[in-house]
Amino acid sequence: MKLPLPHALRRSGILPGLVAGLVLLVLFVALRQPPVRDAAATAATPVNIIVATALEFQLEARGHGIARPAETWRAAANVAGRVVERHPDLENGALLPAGTLLLALDPSRYQLAIAEAQGQLGSLAAEFGQLEREEDNTLRLLTLEQERLVLSEEELARIERLAASGSVSSSRRDEQRRNTLAQRQAVTVLENTLALLPARREILEAQRDRSQTRLEQARRDLEDTRFVAPYDLRLGEIHVELHQHAAQGQQLFQADSLLAAEVEARIPMSSLRRLLASVIVPDPPDNALDLGERVDFSAISAELALAGAPEVRWSGRVVRVASGLDPATRTVRVVVRVAHPYRDAMPPDRPPLQRDMYTRVRLAALSPQPRLVVPATAVHQGELYLVDSDNRLRRRTVDVAFEQGDLAVIGEGLAPGERIVVDDLPLAIDGTLLAPQRDEALETRIAAAARGTQS
Repeated sequence: MKLPLPHALRRSGILPGLVAGLVLLVLFVALRQPPVRDAAATAATPVNIIVATALEFQLEARGHGIARPAETWRAAANVAGRVVERHPDLENGALLPAGTLLLALDPSRYQLAIAEAQGQLGSLAAEFGQLEREEDNTLRLLTLEQERLVLSEEELARIERLAASGSVSSSRRDEQRRNTLAQRQAVTVLENTLALLPARREILEAQRDRSQTRLEQARRDLEDTRFVAPYDLRLGEIHVELHQHAAQGQQLFQADSLLAAEVEARIPMSSLRRLLASVIVPDPPDNALDLGERVDFSAISAELALAGAPEVRWSGRVVRVASGLDPATRTVRVVVRVAHPYRDAMPPDRPPLQRDMYTRVRLAALSPQPRLVVPATAVHQGELYLVDSDNRLRRRTVDVAFEQGDLAVIGEGLAPGERIVVDDLPLAIDGTLLAPQRDEALETRIAAAARGTQS
């Protein structure tokens, strides 16, 4: 016989357990606490910010290049001769001032040529004088003979009339005819002599011109025997010695000018285009072919630094843009000139800018309009982290016009006065509550770097 269910549960001990569980459940519900809000989850994240400001901005273009003298004299012998004089300091690396006689060849051959040409000119001058006297004498004789011819013609006409009337014999008439013909011949001879004088004068003038040319050539050859420094220079390789014969066209020595040095800097096309666009001449001539007529090179400042020793610097100016691009790097070749590179040299701390020095080149020009500039590290894959009016994080996509050094120039997407987070946030979630703190020292450094007053 089966027991009723309640009695079975009591006997098995299950019922008391269920009752105890129900009692505990009621107690838990009655004594439960409301959820506690985590204070850390709602605390604001401290961040450093800067305020976007349109700053005066100096555009830069950087490159590198090898220095060379602006002018190099490769002295060659225009005339042949033996070296009779050689400056004692004519050695590789020596510095010599302008006007110094460096080398002299034997001048005797050319001095003799000058004397010969001068003698020929003197002889021709005497012939010219004789020709003028002959011309004067011939003119006087011609005048006299012409007068005699007139008289003879009149006499012949009178005798012809008398002969016609029978008053004069035929023999007398014939004799007068012969005399008149002889006088005509004398006048003709003198006229021919005068007609030939201009040709003789032209021959003498041609001879005089040839002699004058030989004289000038001999004088130039004599000048070419002396090698005088045309400017302050530094000597390079020397290829001649005292008493050595120098053949015509032989290389004698090489010298570099100390007046100026040039660096053909290789500049990336993109940065140079921005720089040149800021110094365009407002109204260039319509037919201007030279880039210097369309771009104001004087508005570009140039600074050179010795590679490996950046504290050694020189100031220069852009003088031209060389034709074509560098075939290896596809960069533009900008020529920067440094005046008097030896003037303030104090080796070894400050060496002069000399041949084959490898230099870093920095070109700069002021931007025509202010720019919105932020640290390049504040741009995160094309986005800026901004702080809105409620101190909440807002991510915004911006257009970076270009980067220069540690700065990024913002083209679009940012307005003056907006607050920019300059810290690198581990979790950049839109709407995150922030505790912004303005970094005025960083703003000062950014402004200085934008103006180019901070390297």
